[in-house]
Amino acid sequence: MEVIGVIVAGIIIGLLGKFVAPGDKDNTPLWATVLAGIGGVLIGWYVSAALGVAETDGVDWIRWIISIIVAAILVVLVATLMGRNKKSINR
Repeated sequence: MEVIGVIVAGIIIGLLGKFVAPGDKDNTPLWATVLAGIGGVLIGWYVSAALGVAETDGVDWIRWIISIIVAAILVVLVATLMGRNKKSINR
């Protein structure tokens, strides 16, 4: 069940990244932001394990916070690399 939660959280982070910069500001494809969100949450999950964040019986808040931060950074990175407005480059 944790894997499904991680994937859903990644999709949500990717969609939020797309929502923050709509229209002319962001030319990044929707699939790229969603994949970046999923990848970021998965990477954050493993980073938190490497940092020694202990797994608890309840919600692992520290692990989720680390995962969301890493996912947000990855979504911004992908949007920066892929979403450059080609109109401004040609001018």
